[in-house]
Amino acid sequence: MAFCATCGAPVEGRFCAKCGTPLGSVAPAAGAGPAAGTQAAASAGLSDNAASALCYVLGLLTGILFLVIQPYGQNKAVRFHAFQSIFLNVAWIAVWIGMHIIGLVMLSITWMLATLWGLLSLLVGLAFFVLWVFMIVKAYQGQKVVLPVVGALAEKQA
Repeated sequence: MAFCATCGAPVEGRFCAKCGTPLGSVAPAAGAGPAAGTQAAASAGLSDNAASALCYVLGLLTGILFLVIQPYGQNKAVRFHAFQSIFLNVAWIAVWIGMHIIGLVMLSITWMLATLWGLLSLLVGLAFFVLWVFMIVKAYQGQKVVLPVVGALAEKQA
């Protein structure tokens, strides 16, 4: 919590409720140190970890969104996660289309092969889902996980 530099009252918002001093004149809480300024900046927007995790939530949409929105588009860590999210979703879409085409070919041969291929498709879909949740959690924890192919591409772009 921040305190007013003029009267010492706790400040929530842009102005001191007691004396009306603007937020720019507010001193950080006692014992808060330099982290208080970081918390004030984070309260105006998202932390890097939250923005990085949100890059994965809606895939292509949030990946592109965080590349466009400032100041997140300038942050190297957020840019990496945004590009990795975009490339991961493009890879998933390509795998999904390929598996459905192969499934149609299997169906034209026999329904038994199509059934086995359908079960394999479910396992691949589950693996991508687990990877998606894993990436959200790791990004929120501030850890950088570089995926084999898409991660290298994302590092070049970020």
